[in-house]
Amino acid sequence: MCTVDTEQTDASFPALPGGIGVSRLRVYDVEDAHGEAGGTPHVHLACAEGYYVLSGSGAVQTLGVASGFATTPLRPGALVWFDPGTIHRLVDGGGLEILVIMSNSGLPEAGDAVLTLPPHLLVDRETYLEAAALTGEGEARTASAVHRRDLALEGFAALRAAYDEEGPGALEAFHRAAVRIVRPLVPHWRGTWEQGARRLADRTGAALEALSAGTAPHLRSAAVRHLPAPSEFGRHGMCGRLDTYDGVRHERPLPPAVQTREG
Repeated sequence: MCTVDTEQTDASFPALPGGIGVSRLRVYDVEDAHGEAGGTPHVHLACAEGYYVLSGSGAVQTLGVASGFATTPLRPGALVWFDPGTIHRLVDGGGLEILVIMSNSGLPEAGDAVLTLPPHLLVDRETYLEAAALTGEGEARTASAVHRRDLALEGFAALRAAYDEEGPGALEAFHRAAVRIVRPLVPHWRGTWEQGARRLADRTGAALEALSAGTAPHLRSAAVRHLPAPSEFGRHGMCGRLDTYDGVRHERPLPPAVQTREG
């Protein structure tokens, strides 16, 4: 993800519009037990997510309280987005590459994601982190990412079956578990949000106030910023291999007690 500090003027801290984060994603092409390639089903609790399809084909599978289960086809040029609370999983139909757009840059990187692991791995934060952690380095890390994905697919299949049988209430236990897992991170998230997306929104509000008064002092500090390339290529994420701009994240380091262990 590419994240920003809106108060920095140094070119190494570019302020992306709206406080968003971006990354390029190549969806995992390793097949699961059912012969379907794709990523790890998970949910964000505070951040919306969007996809602009760059190349290839595939789909995004989603499950939500109000929307139920759905499969949305993905082709070059398609634009799809969804609210926090939407469980989602990318499926690779062949060479699927996506520009991922996240709200509240810094929050997803700081742990705003919970995988749909089986219930016995969601009983508490430590158990979850142990199961969700990636091991190995380089290409050897792929096996760990695939194992984690397959565990989450077990939980996802159970949630889908329960939703079909019980309706929206079937997701309540998973939601409660997800909240328990991320709750220790919320004070840190609040600071990141206040320094990022909220501050950008406040600056827009100040600009509107100035314009309504017939002035525009913010125009004098306009600047152009440029990132020539990602700072990291091929990082193992939940849905695939990511090219990211981690070097310009604005969030503060997480306290040791609440490290996310996310790969």
